[in-house]
Amino acid sequence: MSMFGQVYVKNGRYKLKGDFHHLTPNTPIKNADRSWKLMGVTNPRDMTYIHTYGGEAPFFEALGEGKLLGSRCDNKECEFKGTIYQPFRIHCPDCLGRNSAVDMTEQARKNARIHTFMVCERSGAFNILDKPIKFVNVEFEGVSTILMSYLSVGDPEIGMKLVPIFRTTNPTYTILDLSWVPDGTGEEQLPEGFSF
Repeated sequence: MSMFGQVYVKNGRYKLKGDFHHLTPNTPIKNADRSWKLMGVTNPRDMTYIHTYGGEAPFFEALGEGKLLGSRCDNKECEFKGTIYQPFRIHCPDCLGRNSAVDMTEQARKNARIHTFMVCERSGAFNILDKPIKFVNVEFEGVSTILMSYLSVGDPEIGMKLVPIFRTTNPTYTILDLSWVPDGTGEEQLPEGFSF
């Protein structure tokens, strides 16, 4: 059993199981320039955050299954009926009706392109992506919005044709389970745990 707490939902309520508090002893901070005199202590603490996905849960679950879901307004009263959104939106921004989930995996494989990109040499705390991070804004034919993600293989170029890859082995159920590679990339070039 995991030493960390786990959360599940039963009867419409969050249920917490396990230990969410981990005490770690303080350690001294000594000054090497002054005969190793005590200067202070570290005070390490672990925090567990519980994030709810709500209506976006199908999007994150699908990534771990190798699928890219978008959403579409199907409200026949909406002026923009049929508009597809990526990233996934629960509600139409125009009529506020609930959107329908649509599988865009094949569409992304056929016509995803780099709209623009940014290469980040340094990042903030808790980043787990290898640097440099090649952030890409991905556009899809017939989709009204642009998805921000990252390129795992190669160097980005505006207009470059991309294909999605998915972390299907030990998915994190976060946006990091989706990445992109240039069209024509071989399976042997994919990062560990990812597949087409």
